[in-house]
Amino acid sequence: MTDKSTTEETKRTLVQSFRAWGQHSMPPTLLASLIFAQHARPYQFFPMLFPPALLFTSYANISGFKTDSAGISAAWSGLYLLLAARRRQPFTKKFGVRGAVRGGTMALCLVNMIGGGLAYTLGKREEEEKSE
Repeated sequence: MTDKSTTEETKRTLVQSFRAWGQHSMPPTLLASLIFAQHARPYQFFPMLFPPALLFTSYANISGFKTDSAGISAAWSGLYLLLAARRRQPFTKKFGVRGAVRGGTMALCLVNMIGGGLAYTLGKREEEEKSE
């Protein structure tokens, strides 16, 4: 028999799932790896500004700044999503390996932007938690 209270405790809402995603340090690292894989060869200067910023957010997250790093990660992910959506790709190239990696990168940017935005908006900083 399952107790009703334990069942309710284990259920997570969609907002809690996105917030947990935004507070984790792995999604920005994965996004930086995918962006690097797309733009390293041939080297493209402006898209290559994103991986160091995203890796910094992972470092800040591990250092204990979960709320702030979630906001920075959401901002950089949204900016890359905006810039990547502006580039048009021919229909025939959408179904190759590069197209799949590009689509996966854009999807990860969207999820990272939503999760990081929620984690930043709903999160509390260490100083605020200590004063309460």
